[in-house]
This record gives sequence, structure tokens and C-alpha cells, in this order.
Amino acid sequence: MTATADSLPDLVSLKVEIDGHVAEVTLLGPSKGNAMGPDFWRELPIVFRALDADTRVRAVVLTGSGKHFSYGLDLPAMMPSWGEMLGGDALAGPRSKFLDEVKSLQASVSSIAECRKPVIAAVSGWCIGGGVDVIAAADVRLASADAKFSVREVKVAIVADLGSLQRLAPIIGEGHLRELALTGKDVDAARAEKIGLVNDVYADQETLLAEAREMAREIAANPPLVVQGTKNVLSANTERQVADGLRYVSAWNAAFLPSKDLGEAVQAFLERRAPEFKGE
Repeated sequence: MTATADSLPDLVSLKVEIDGHVAEVTLLGPSKGNAMGPDFWRELPIVFRALDADTRVRAVVLTGSGKHFSYGLDLPAMMPSWGEMLGGDALAGPRSKFLDEVKSLQASVSSIAECRKPVIAAVSGWCIGGGVDVIAAADVRLASADAKFSVREVKVAIVADLGSLQRLAPIIGEGHLRELALTGKDVDAARAEKIGLVNDVYADQETLLAEAREMAREIAANPPLVVQGTKNVLSANTERQVADGLRYVSAWNAAFLPSKDLGEAVQAFLERRAPEFKGE
């Protein structure tokens, strides 16, 4: 039996609050900038499957604690378990394990898109890498004026594999997606609104959250089964393409992610210096 919000286990990386028919999910970290470590990836699908099953919940607001939405993947926390799988001499066994790992992380993000209740992402401060994957799986994205976005995986020698490359094209267009994904550049809130990554930008975090909650209440006031049906029908336009793309990129990274450049990216991150990539 799927848990409801009342029966969720103790959570480390997420907080869930319900007010009327609106659930609010807040990223807690525990790493700096709500970086996404093992606890986050384990808990995210538990939370969204519970919200999906909870008949009280008709809409969800997803936001970050503190000043930032998320710094993205917590590489130092994730790399210890990936070491054997990504070693330069890794053969079929370790690479198969890594393929399963990527699919598991993809499923965590996809739990947001698969939740029948509409999800509104409210973004303040930084939203990097995995953070963009997460908000791409939401139905609506709103931002405060200080928000900044980055599909930054290319800068750490990784092909983004958790959904941003698959979900963002229908949202912002192929050209804008290629620019963001190939450069790894940062985009401020004004540019994000211009290209359609976010629907609206608000002056500050307080106003942003108030507007996100109001939109969620507006959705929740509509017939719940019709709202869920509308989301389902809209999702049918892209879900097959997204699924195919996720399957392809997971196989690609299982085969090609291990590299000297990846090791250099991790080492440079830990040493707080610019990496020197050699295409090896």
C-alpha cells in the first residue's frame, strides 16, 4: 500500500506540509544550498508517490529552504558509492550497476512528473544541474528576481541525464536548450522568463511563495479529477519522447561517462580551481 502524507517516514532532505488541499514540499539539504545527496534521491519518490495517493492533496508547491532552491547534485556525497562503477578499468559489471543507478535517479525525478497532482516549482537563488532537472519535471515554474539557473553538467564532464535535456525543449525551445546545455552558462531570472523557463518573476522570495501558493489554491479549487485528467492528457504529448530520451542517455553515460576529464572535474571542484579538460 502506498503511504499518504500522514504516514511518511521521518525525512532528512525534504519537509512536507499540507494546508487545505495544497501540499508544500521544501528541500532541506542537508548539504549547503540544498545540494542533492543520497537522502534526497531516496526520499523524493517516496514523498511524491504519497502526495499522488493522498486524496486531500490537489496541488503541490515545491521550493527550497534558505536563499537557494538547490546547488544540484552533491558530488562529494555521491562519488564514494560511484567510485568502483566509474573507474577507468570498469568493465560490464560495474557499468551495469551504474546504469541501474542512473535509472534510479531518473525515476526519482520522474516521480514529480508522474504525480497526478499539478506541481508548481517556486525558485529563489541558485537552481543548478539536478535542480533544473527537478523543476523541468514540474508543471509550472515561478521565480524570484534573484533566481539563477544553470544546466551545468557539461562543465563537470557529464552529459545531463536526469531529464533536463528531455523535458526542456518543449518548454523553452530546442535552440535555447542547446545554448544552455552546451555552454553550461548561468541564466538570470529575467532571461529565464524571456525564454519561457519560468512563467513569472516576482520581486522577492516572500512574494514568490505567496503567488505560488495562490496559484496552487486556484488549481485546487477546480474539480480534482478533471485537473488530474488535464495533466494526464497534456503529459501524453511528450511522455513517450521523454522516456525514450532518458533510456538513451542512461545507456550513453553508462558507456562513456567514466573519463579522465570527469576525474579532473571532481578534483578541481574539491580543490576550488578551474578544471583543465583534455578530452580523455
